[in-house]
Amino acid sequence: MFQSKIAGIGHYVPKNVYTNNDLTRFMDTTDEWIQERTGIKERRYADRLEETTTSMAIEAAKIAIERAKTTAKDIDFIIFATLSPDYYFPGCGVLLQREMGMGEIGALDIRNQCSGFVYALSIADQFIKTGMYKNILVVGSEKHSFALDFSTRGRAVSVIFGDGAGAAVLQPTTETGKGILSTHLHSDGADAEKLAMYYPGASGGKGLENRPEWPDQELGGMFVTPKMLEDGSAFPYMDGQAVFKKAVVKFPEVIGEALAKNGLAPADIDLLVPHQANLRISQFVQKTLGLADDKVFNNIQKYGNTTAASVPIALSEAWEEGRIKEGDLICLAAFGAGFTWGSALIRW
Repeated sequence: MFQSKIAGIGHYVPKNVYTNNDLTRFMDTTDEWIQERTGIKERRYADRLEETTTSMAIEAAKIAIERAKTTAKDIDFIIFATLSPDYYFPGCGVLLQREMGMGEIGALDIRNQCSGFVYALSIADQFIKTGMYKNILVVGSEKHSFALDFSTRGRAVSVIFGDGAGAAVLQPTTETGKGILSTHLHSDGADAEKLAMYYPGASGGKGLENRPEWPDQELGGMFVTPKMLEDGSAFPYMDGQAVFKKAVVKFPEVIGEALAKNGLAPADIDLLVPHQANLRISQFVQKTLGLADDKVFNNIQKYGNTTAASVPIALSEAWEEGRIKEGDLICLAAFGAGFTWGSALIRW
């Protein structure tokens, strides 16, 4: 079996910068309030009508493909992670394939939210190891700004998220001890409703505390109703404390699992690239693992939480800044809605 390596990495963030102070025009909040709870100072928002989840992914993919010294024509499989697709269906994978002029290759769309890129990387790793594919494009891209509640009612969620995309090209390598050493994926749906966007969905609100009043008709009418838009139930919901409490346990746990699998310790990590959910979570994990400041990469201050795009954007930026060198031990870790979480240990 082959090992898989990240042959090229790239990212794209929109040009529109919104600071915490900018958001005070839309909601009752302050820069101090946001920074104290999340560490975020600003975020990027895509152009409302011209930029899409797919278009941002294409920009990141172009960079990753070029850095991998290959071409779009050579890509033989796509794995696209997002919670904010251009369409309810089909997924963004086929849209990217079309726009980049790729062959009639497979395109897999996965919905693991903040853990999306780590899950996608693990899937790609298995395909490379078995020899099924040789050039896999792994993408995480999000356009949160189109569907957030930019009002005081929705501020607890809307101030956190930003837009952007990251991409990587995975290729096989025969170098012993190089590339992805192992990946580790987990889920626990016990608290799935603590971080969710319930509608549009096919549940009809079954099991939810506040079930909607649906139109009195025999069929249909259960996608999105005007009342949902009015009362805010069509927007994402998050129990921030519940997410924080679970994340600070599962982050160190899944990182420790990866290290133990490979007979390594936290001190062996050259750079930890965590999902940028909340700076306070990253700082807690850093302290728990006993890592120095230069061993952890954070950029949530500039971009907010970009969900599936978070890890590849951070990884790409760290590489561009010279924080990642050949032979370094890189650990990726993510936790998000579901709850799902995972880690990947990479010898660069």
